[in-house]
Amino acid sequence: MSFDTRIPIYLQIMERIKKDIVSGKLKGGDKMPSVRAFAKELQVNVNTVQRVYQELEREKILYSQRGIGSFVTSNEAIVEQIKEEMARELLGNFVRGMRELGFSKERTLTALQAYMEGEQDGSVKG
Repeated sequence: MSFDTRIPIYLQIMERIKKDIVSGKLKGGDKMPSVRAFAKELQVNVNTVQRVYQELEREKILYSQRGIGSFVTSNEAIVEQIKEEMARELLGNFVRGMRELGFSKERTLTALQAYMEGEQDGSVKG
C-alpha cells in the first residue's frame, strides 16, 4: 500500500479496511491479521496498526477477543452506516469539484446521468 504524505498513515489504513468491509472483501466475523503481521505487510510501525485497530474498535467496526485477535463486526447496520458515510464523502467531493468547474446543479445531474448511462466518451454534455 502506498501512502499519501498529506494524510496520517493510520487514517489511510482505517479507510482501506473500511473499504474492504463495505466491498465485501472483508466479511463479518473475519479475523484480522495480528498487529505485528499487518504492520510488517504494510511496512509501518506496529504502534500505527495498534492505533488503527483501537480506533476501529472504538467505532465498533472491529472487536477483539483477548488472546485470540481482532475481528470484523457482523453488525450489518454498522457496515451500512460506513457505506453511507463513505458515499456522502464521495458525493460531496464530486459536487464540490463540479461546482469549482462552474457546473450548475442541473448540468452536473445531466453529466452524471449521461455517464452512468454509458456515454463515457470523455466529453461532458449538458
